[in-house]
Amino acid sequence: MFDSSIQMTRFHNAEVTLSTDNRDAMKVRRDANRKRLKEGLAQNKAPQPLGCQTQGSYAMKTMVQDTNNDYDIDDGVYFDANKLYGPKGGELSPLQVRQMVCDALQTSPQFKTPPAVLKNCVRVYYSEGHHIDVPAYRVVTVEDAWTGQPTTHYELASSSWKRSDPREVTHWFAAINQDLSPDSPKNNGGQFRRIVRLLKKFAKSRDSWRASTASGFMLTKLAHESFYACLNRDDIALRQTMKNIHRRLLFNEVVEHPVLLGETLTNDTDGRPGFFRGKLAENLKHLDIFDDSDCSFEQAMNAWNKFFNTTWFLNQPDDGSGNGQTSQPPNKAVRKTGGGRYAGPDRP
Repeated sequence: MFDSSIQMTRFHNAEVTLSTDNRDAMKVRRDANRKRLKEGLAQNKAPQPLGCQTQGSYAMKTMVQDTNNDYDIDDGVYFDANKLYGPKGGELSPLQVRQMVCDALQTSPQFKTPPAVLKNCVRVYYSEGHHIDVPAYRVVTVEDAWTGQPTTHYELASSSWKRSDPREVTHWFAAINQDLSPDSPKNNGGQFRRIVRLLKKFAKSRDSWRASTASGFMLTKLAHESFYACLNRDDIALRQTMKNIHRRLLFNEVVEHPVLLGETLTNDTDGRPGFFRGKLAENLKHLDIFDDSDCSFEQAMNAWNKFFNTTWFLNQPDDGSGNGQTSQPPNKAVRKTGGGRYAGPDRP
């Protein structure tokens, strides 16, 4: 395959991954929102939280740049289940807990659009276009009937109380990134994390796709199932992973939750995985030129421009640093032990 690895790395760094300044700005907004929430709960004489925990793409460091500033941070708030009772002694329902959180956030008059209670969280809107989602959890501690030892689990205030611990997802992602990446996570996040970011960038590359395509969580799980590792060649890793995802979705569009046994990220009528599969099929064709032994630098850059719906690659210089040579992706896995190149098999 034509070697466009240097350009892909530059594209990732310039147009895909969030800058440190962006992440820091989001952290400032998150911390301000936590302070606002705690002060509002105190003002309303509501239970104080045990703590807050960032989750989702911000915690996994897979957020990508967005031209519409459509950024969201998921920042869960945790309450002691024994404190979630009303003034008459009745247990607060999941909806009442979400409303309690929303009421606390609305004590601040600065929002042009007031916070809203959604099915799984309270959403806080910012005028710049981004938002913070605040899911509420109760921490349940029960005593084991046999051992007498206390055990703790977490439940999300959704349409009902649903057992959930998103921190497990963050731990899961860190583990698979370490396991699957042929390079160190210290190297720009690790190859698996970079490929997830690039997949998410493609999925958001057309505004008309956004409401219909697979979610970032779905893409992360699909990448885990279909990842193709190739040391120093993110261009190969991305293309082969996308081919694998396309084939996987041809046979099965159900995406299972990575840590909750029996739970899925899709529902019975979910068209998002199929939509994403169709867009892969349409746009992977642009990359066929990479297999041509006569593929030029200009043709390669134009192919990536079409694929990502951008003009960024058009302006990249052919610096002659080894790009333009063709190479084939390895077809056998080489284990990371021993320090050699590691490329996962092309999955059926």
